[in-house]
Amino acid sequence: MLAVIDYKAGNLTSVLKALNYFGAETHVTQSPDDVRSASKIVLPGVGHFQATQLLHDLQLTEATREAIARGVPFLGICVGLQWLYRGSTEAESTDGLCHFGTMCERFPATFNGAHLKSPHVGWNSLENIREDSRLLRGVPNGGFVYYTHSWRAPVSADTAATTSYGGDFTAAVERDNVMGVQFHPEKSSTVGLQILENFVEL
Repeated sequence: MLAVIDYKAGNLTSVLKALNYFGAETHVTQSPDDVRSASKIVLPGVGHFQATQLLHDLQLTEATREAIARGVPFLGICVGLQWLYRGSTEAESTDGLCHFGTMCERFPATFNGAHLKSPHVGWNSLENIREDSRLLRGVPNGGFVYYTHSWRAPVSADTAATTSYGGDFTAAVERDNVMGVQFHPEKSSTVGLQILENFVEL
């Protein structure tokens, strides 16, 4: 069973439709027991990072850690990716999962001397795709995906692909069974569907 965590801030309908298209047996849940027993976990997210506080309140954070520790594939989408980090300057009092040690930060107000519009909304390309990425298997460098966000994760050794807007940021992150994408694969046409299919087939 693929558990789709509902913390009242995710684009559930579109994500579920895409996952079910590839034959995933999905279950929308707020239950820690469901998360612990899942074969895969997806955390879709939109909006303010503060909304992830509900994951702590419902004891879903610890349940997710336990599932990840036993090798369950996890995919975070948009704010779901940011939650994998230590936290975000959008809501500094709310901890993330802390699987990755750095903080997510807002786009700078200016870049190369010019005003940088935020949020970053629309189509942008994936670059520097890691050859060993299971999540991005078959996705070409330069493939376009759809974004809408004002905060971003920094580039690190766990970055699986980058996008450039106000400098490079982490478009996708992957370490073993823990994966995340800053863009919305469910809105990203054939590239996004390839990524979701890859995850379902893990």
